[in-house]
Amino acid sequence: MSQTSLNLVAISIFLMTLSVLVGPFFNLSPAVPALATFTILGIATLDSFSLQGKGGTIFLDWIAGFSKEHRDRIVHHEAGHFLVAYLLGIPVTGYTLSAWEAWKQGQSGQGGVSFDDGELASQLELGKISAQMLDRYCTVWMAGIAAETLVFNNAEGGTDDKSKLIGVLTMLGFSESVYQQKMRFHALQAKTLLQENWSNYETLVSAMRQRTSVEDCHAELGVGSGKQEVISS
Repeated sequence: MSQTSLNLVAISIFLMTLSVLVGPFFNLSPAVPALATFTILGIATLDSFSLQGKGGTIFLDWIAGFSKEHRDRIVHHEAGHFLVAYLLGIPVTGYTLSAWEAWKQGQSGQGGVSFDDGELASQLELGKISAQMLDRYCTVWMAGIAAETLVFNNAEGGTDDKSKLIGVLTMLGFSESVYQQKMRFHALQAKTLLQENWSNYETLVSAMRQRTSVEDCHAELGVGSGKQEVISS
């Protein structure tokens, strides 16, 4: 069973336990929590066997979406990816800010920024990649965490970003001792790029909140953001 499905099971157990404790005080019929628990467990079962975790992810993301801070974190996180990719010359092809939006576009996970990474994939198929390209993508992957940290003083997202970075480094034969070093180095590079282009970052956050198209986001950024070079670690 996927972690998302396990989370749904945990929620159902919590609801049932809570109903037993507080139900008598509110004259709550036992049928109400039982029905809610049955529904959630049904979603978890369907999700595990038919939807490969997507249904549960959408449900949990929908619940989290009631929190303004959660929504703010997502848009600031994804704007970090978007702007740093733009600055480093990696084409952005789209973005989503929720699991539902991602599902409608045929993507997995809770949303994110999509890139034209055909050249990266081609190089990885050959088992090698130029140092410059590796540095650029590692910096983009760490940019969401860097953006969250700058705005909120910590980062709650970024697990998938770290997994991508570690996956590529593993394919290229890097040792585990290098992973944390690369993460810190490229997070610092992303942080520097964001700080140097902060007004553009804030503009992009506002545009993405309104679900502005990628093309119009580029237009909002304008020509003032010069493409940057990344220094190899």
